[in-house]
Amino acid sequence: MSNIIMGNEAIALGLINAGIEMVSAYPGTPSSEILAAYQHHTKRLNLESYAKWSVNEKDAYEVTYAGAVAGKNTSAVMKQVGLNVAADAMFSSAYTGCIGGFVVVSADDPGVYSSQTEQDSRMYAKFAKIPVLEPATIEEAYHFPKLAVEISQHFQTPVMIRSVLRISHLRAELDEEPNTELFNKDH
Repeated sequence: MSNIIMGNEAIALGLINAGIEMVSAYPGTPSSEILAAYQHHTKRLNLESYAKWSVNEKDAYEVTYAGAVAGKNTSAVMKQVGLNVAADAMFSSAYTGCIGGFVVVSADDPGVYSSQTEQDSRMYAKFAKIPVLEPATIEEAYHFPKLAVEISQHFQTPVMIRSVLRISHLRAELDEEPNTELFNKDH
């Protein structure tokens, strides 16, 4: 079945496809639609999940990181300015490691169209020495969460997906439905 979807919805469907059972986020454009789409599709697919808004990005990061330390596949979602708020937790998690797959989704806003500042989240990832995946298409936005979980589990480290406004809010056709076999399995 083919649908026209937004890049953020492709990321959300990709998180489901990757077996991410726990997502926490703080709202901020260009990342806001990811958690809502994740909640919608896990409900539509009748999947048990933890998907909540947090009081801030540090809280979202720490809650989901705790899940990854316990062996769950998890994701923290925020915009680039929010990564400043979560920076202490991110640097600590990079050298502490994790057991489950841990995916940090940071949506950057080059050109400052919907944010107060322009920031490049790749610099945080470079300093923390964690891998970054950057989708350039709707298909990559859908497939990269699974790759991020695989890398995270293999190297026991957080992995960042850096989206940008143009990908997050891009609309394009996606022909894939998440494979939920990995979902709600013991890791």
